[in-house]
Amino acid sequence: MKPEILAALNAAPNRPLVRAIDRTTGEERLVDPSTDQSPLGLASAAAARADTSSETDIEGRTWFLEVHNPPLQLVLIGAVHIAQSLAPMAMLAGYGVTVIDPRAPFATQARFPDCKVICGWPDEALTPGALGTRSALVALAHDPKIDDPGLAAALNSQSFYVGALGSRKSHAARLARLSEAGFGDESLARIHGPVGLAIGARSPGEIAVSILAQMTQTLRL
Repeated sequence: MKPEILAALNAAPNRPLVRAIDRTTGEERLVDPSTDQSPLGLASAAAARADTSSETDIEGRTWFLEVHNPPLQLVLIGAVHIAQSLAPMAMLAGYGVTVIDPRAPFATQARFPDCKVICGWPDEALTPGALGTRSALVALAHDPKIDDPGLAAALNSQSFYVGALGSRKSHAARLARLSEAGFGDESLARIHGPVGLAIGARSPGEIAVSILAQMTQTLRL
């Protein structure tokens, strides 16, 4: 690996990048799959999305695409029962999990072992740059004072998944509030609400399964 490429990778630990190597000439390129729209960039984006290093043939050249993805991150707004089910499932799927809730009795390490727990308000905890293209955020508090700041932070980021618990009626009210806060239709369409795949889930565990399945579908497809 060329020293300048290694330095660039080390300088951007939270951004997906792909090191492309020409199998014949040994030429190396560092590709940003989020911005590069060339054939090599598009192939790199597919490899990064799949989390799999692979070979591709482009315009008569064979490239090995070495994927350098940051870890997957899940932020749960609201330390509720669904979050208690979703957190361990997400960790098994490879996510680092952060739980944010200003309510001290709920936001405890005992309730969320092996997670990062922040007893505070989402808009204070989620500083600029805290969420990236490998981040998912799910609002579960079912309290606009807690959920909306977290959703706003996610919509102002490149998070690949944004979800919010609630009925269609509560989701419509949520969209109206966020619209009044300045978010346009394109941004609001990013929110999966009611959250999760429609599998008839009822219990906290089943709802957690539906959410993780929808996150996986959004990440991979």
